[in-house]
Amino acid sequence: MDNLLDLNRIELTEYIQKFGHKPFRAKQLLKWIYHFGERDFSQMTDLAVPFRNSLNEMSEIKIPEIELDHLSTDGTRKWLLDMGTKNGIETVFIPEKNRGTLCVSSQVGCALECTFCSTGRQGFNRNLTSSEIIGQLWLANDKLREQENYKILKKNERIVTNIVMMGMGEPLANYKHVVHALEMMLDDSIYGLSRRKVTLSTSGLVPAIDKLSHDCPVSLAISLHAPNNELRNEIVPINKKYPLDELMRSCIAYIERAPRDFITFEYVMLDNINDTINHAKELIALIKDVPSKINLIPFNPFPKSGYSCSNKIKIKDFQKVLIDSGIVTTIRKTRGDDIDAACGQLIGQVQDKTKRTYKIKNQENLI
Repeated sequence: MDNLLDLNRIELTEYIQKFGHKPFRAKQLLKWIYHFGERDFSQMTDLAVPFRNSLNEMSEIKIPEIELDHLSTDGTRKWLLDMGTKNGIETVFIPEKNRGTLCVSSQVGCALECTFCSTGRQGFNRNLTSSEIIGQLWLANDKLREQENYKILKKNERIVTNIVMMGMGEPLANYKHVVHALEMMLDDSIYGLSRRKVTLSTSGLVPAIDKLSHDCPVSLAISLHAPNNELRNEIVPINKKYPLDELMRSCIAYIERAPRDFITFEYVMLDNINDTINHAKELIALIKDVPSKINLIPFNPFPKSGYSCSNKIKIKDFQKVLIDSGIVTTIRKTRGDDIDAACGQLIGQVQDKTKRTYKIKNQENLI
């Protein structure tokens, strides 16, 4: 059976034409699937019965199955989704006063080894397909409508207004499927989200950033976390391949096509690692030619991380140095930490193919 969530508007049109159905049926079908959240073809009442019968015979609308569903005291909601063969990913919804943000995963685990990230400690199993990525958005919309505070909304009213590709995995390491899913999110026939409201976060895969600027320029966030190559090589190892001077050049070029006139730099605050005033001054010098804003992220602890979060005074002092230099700088409010849904805490279930978890356990045994 073909999963229709794998097909964008053009592909779906071609797909149904192969079976002798009119092209306009694709738009009707997309409205049922994405605007009304319907998976049962028999309930799509304005589709001709022969067309519905064909759909039942040859296709399905398959979404990830929920293993766990947690609701935080602050309204944040996290799902653990079954990806088969004992693998799972996590998806997080963060409600705010004027928007609802969904944090979407792109891989089962992560092949990069950022030392402060719990996902990276789990190793890597595989890339997600387009349907598994877009399926997270479909599922979130469906499940959130069951909550009491959203029941009053009409079927086609949005709950999820913003997407951040900041869940498990490095999105640009799964370029083909991520871009395909992003294009579906932006398509008016599907979700019709604004490019400004879809943000992709990357650790800095420079060639893929350059390609994204041409293929699907959405808002861009860079997981920076260090102001110099020596420190970044240690805590964000991909920096050894794509050092900071290359990354900054790529960011400047990206802005020419981006929906926003700035790049967001994410900077996790690690006590006595990257949080001194000198680090702040280095950061100012590093990004001086890149129109940007900085998002300071208090480190969210996880077992055996080896790190602790900078204290509030240090974070505020760091922020002040940046603001005084003219850089818009915010401190991210921690959300969902009581259900391990905060930044850097997503772990899912990963059958590691990289042997990273084995190496980490051996290192721990030697201590």
